[in-house]
Amino acid sequence: MSNKKSILDAPKKMVFKALKKTKKVVITANGYALHTTEDIVTEGIVVAEQWQTVGNKALKGGLSLAATQQDIVFDALTGMKKHIILSKKRFTKLIA
Repeated sequence: MSNKKSILDAPKKMVFKALKKTKKVVITANGYALHTTEDIVTEGIVVAEQWQTVGNKALKGGLSLAATQQDIVFDALTGMKKHIILSKKRFTKLIA
């Protein structure tokens, strides 16, 4: 009987040793994945803040440009209106 017990003990020890080593490797891999994920998220937040600053500047610049273009359009329309009114008066004098 003792011979049978010693034959079964060797594989059992190997399995437990393999499980222990596997557990250590999994814990190490999990720690690395957690650390890497934290780094990625932190870097993503920093980059998002930088792009938000760029976006705010672009938005403010775009709005001021749109306001300037709107002023130019309304000035041109006012000039055209004055020109049409003046042309109408001249045309009325020619016809009448």
